[in-house]
Amino acid sequence: MKKILISAAALLFAAGMVFAQSKSLAEPNSEDMGTGSAASALREVSVEKFERDGAWNVHISPDAGVISARLFEGSPAAKEVLEEDEGNEDLDTHVLGVKVQFFRRGVNSIYITAVRPLPIEGTTKTISMWVAGRNANHDMYVLVQDYFGHNYELYLGNLGFSGWKQMTLAVPPSPDGEHGIVQSSPYYGDKPGLRVVGFRIDCNPMLARGTYYIYLDDLRAVTDLFELQNRDEDDMPDNW
Repeated sequence: MKKILISAAALLFAAGMVFAQSKSLAEPNSEDMGTGSAASALREVSVEKFERDGAWNVHISPDAGVISARLFEGSPAAKEVLEEDEGNEDLDTHVLGVKVQFFRRGVNSIYITAVRPLPIEGTTKTISMWVAGRNANHDMYVLVQDYFGHNYELYLGNLGFSGWKQMTLAVPPSPDGEHGIVQSSPYYGDKPGLRVVGFRIDCNPMLARGTYYIYLDDLRAVTDLFELQNRDEDDMPDNW
């Protein structure tokens, strides 16, 4: 009997905890909002609009095919203009097109790399880009360098879709500031950030034949600028 009473009391306590949690979720207390997370200042920023001739290099193994790239006039119709770009839409009128002529089917990779790595200020949370993948089941990756210059590849997604699509990936945070993608460190200066080196497309061996086209536009990032925006104007920068 004693065991039954103890079990019943435990069940009632657990039910009360569940009810309290569900009530707090349904009716959140404004005084508790944000107490469980660090202060942040998230902002979507433009990284590259693909408007500059000669800013990107393309490469494929000479044994696999011939590759070329150029700018085209156009833009995804569904693309939303950033607040900072309102009124300057006439400065964003091109996309980058890449054309590959395969010699034969096989395991191939297409590289699209920036002449100079593209820096992203703050702590990058997500990276997005508009892509027209021509409904081919190839896989696309974003190539980045972290705070220490270590290279990483982040999976952007599969290109098996028609028309324009905004593809987005989440940048995994470093678990301890020492391993994984490290974007800041209190021991090596005070300017956090990530750099985009370029992109890699791993081709489906069965579909790497004939001529393949892909178009890119509007590389963006959602980044946390809290440390940069809340730095005192009279505070000395640790970058000398």
